[in-house]
Amino acid sequence: MNLIDELKWRGMFFDAMPGTDDLLKNEMVTGYIGFDPTASSLHIGNLATIMLLVHLQRAGHKPMALVGGATGMIGDPSGKAAERSFLSEDALRANQDGIRKQLEKFLDFNAGANSAEMVNNYDWFKDFSFLGFLRDVGKHMTVNYMMAKDSVKKRITASEEEGPASGLSYTEFTYQLLQGYDFFHLYKTKGVKLQMGASDQWGNITTGTELIRRMDGGKAFALIGNLVTKSDGTKFGKSEGGNIWLDASMTSPYKFYQFWLNLSDEEAEKLIKVYTLLPQEEIERLTAEHKQAPNLRILQKALAEDVTIRVHSAEDYRAAVEASEVLFGKGTLDTLKRLPEDMLLAVFEGVPQIAVSRADYEATPTVSDLLAASTNGIIFKSKGEAKRMIADNGVSINKEKVQNSEEPLAFELLQNKYLVVQKGKKNYFLIAVN
Repeated sequence: MNLIDELKWRGMFFDAMPGTDDLLKNEMVTGYIGFDPTASSLHIGNLATIMLLVHLQRAGHKPMALVGGATGMIGDPSGKAAERSFLSEDALRANQDGIRKQLEKFLDFNAGANSAEMVNNYDWFKDFSFLGFLRDVGKHMTVNYMMAKDSVKKRITASEEEGPASGLSYTEFTYQLLQGYDFFHLYKTKGVKLQMGASDQWGNITTGTELIRRMDGGKAFALIGNLVTKSDGTKFGKSEGGNIWLDASMTSPYKFYQFWLNLSDEEAEKLIKVYTLLPQEEIERLTAEHKQAPNLRILQKALAEDVTIRVHSAEDYRAAVEASEVLFGKGTLDTLKRLPEDMLLAVFEGVPQIAVSRADYEATPTVSDLLAASTNGIIFKSKGEAKRMIADNGVSINKEKVQNSEEPLAFELLQNKYLVVQKGKKNYFLIAVN
């Protein structure tokens, strides 16, 4: 299956310039996508775009990732309602290093002729003077052409409705010209003939193909994928807590796994094609099985497993599954003991957390004292209430039933610090002994 056919059945293809399909069928093509280094990690919205490069390389072509060290200092106005904050050069360099490490998980940088490559547009913009850019590049593009772009028109319309403060700065206005010059530079120096991206990048990408035509008389091409959006039409990649990052220190593997597991059936059926490399026959089989028993969440589990392993590791996936079981009654003390501290805290992020000093903990005589007085009445308001629920077999500590309310504290602290208290079936508390 050729690249465009592959993208079409996966629901990832939006549009391409005429002749792109023939180009891809007749030669090994170098195609690139730009990534904005405004954070030290990419998120799952970016991952959909990375998958375009993955499929490009799997089809025998050469993928190139451009990290915008120069354009990242300005910020792309596409899809933005306001100008973003600028970052220092040092911050951008650090972010680029983080992005490179993530890209290496998906693209093969040692595959011979079609090895992936990463470039930084700061390398060719840093010595480009303002006057030189106006003379050599700016003269080839008319203001009329640049004003016709949707990303520009939307911001200008907003300024007319909401006032000048919401308008488009000259800095942002030039962004499409800078991105267009990236394409020209890569076309001239590395033989890049194709730029790819999400559908909201069509205007910027076609500026590059037009600049190549006007400056060199050459022919370049564009291929864009569907912008992955949520059910409300906003960009995909965020949860209520913010972006779902690929970096484990910014979004834990547990939260990452849970995000995919909690997708709706409609989203899971669409996104398993985008975010995994599972073949068409297997995805169709999983979809059919899921529709027979939606309660088993077969699609969500298959998607969550595949993406969590590729972004993190098989070990992180297994730990995330075990951590998920803790809240649904299947976990044991051994399960809790195996959880690293960051994952333990991620699992119980939404439950009440109570700090107890180590001295007070060691001085607490019985379990009922701990669950009432020592925890300031947050778990139980009184020792009597704690005793009654323990007698009714309704209290567990570290997933083991408490049998005697008057027994002394002899629990093994998780990570030498934590106790997980379960009151009834669904009420959890985390005691931190400091």
